[in-house]
Amino acid sequence: MTPPQFQIDIVNRQDLLPCDEPGLRRALTHVLIQEGVQEAEISVALVDDLEIHRVNREFLDHDSPTDVISFLLSEPPPNRPQSPWPAGFPLEGELVISVSTAARDASQHGWSPGAELILYAVHGMLHLCGYDDLTDDARPLMRIRERELVTELGLFDPSTATVDPLAGLQS
Repeated sequence: MTPPQFQIDIVNRQDLLPCDEPGLRRALTHVLIQEGVQEAEISVALVDDLEIHRVNREFLDHDSPTDVISFLLSEPPPNRPQSPWPAGFPLEGELVISVSTAARDASQHGWSPGAELILYAVHGMLHLCGYDDLTDDARPLMRIRERELVTELGLFDPSTATVDPLAGLQS
């Protein structure tokens, strides 16, 4: 079997927090592998609230900042289940992540801004992989998968947590 081929480009367009690019890249790679993706080209832009507000308004017609926006650029595989991603279908997408929101929301969720940023990246990648949280039926499946992934990444231990950081994710 051919090893996965991933290209992950990260552009840091904010100066609020230092970015752990290797840690972010490892987290994104982990999601891709766990979702069965064999080939991917992912661009990540780390921005402030002003920039993500502009993107949200321009592309989604939402007049507010948000935590992460995902843009799937490749054709999704036809009739596919959420996981695993079928072989032979490269995944191409973009994530825009608000570091401002991560810095602001991290403490109320009981962890660091860096962990909050990773959560947003995981959430965005799951959107690219076909998960959705816009309906009452789909949302629990996405939340379960997020919890599994951030636990695997060592960011969250449900047995000792006093706050559930996943409860605060915007939809």
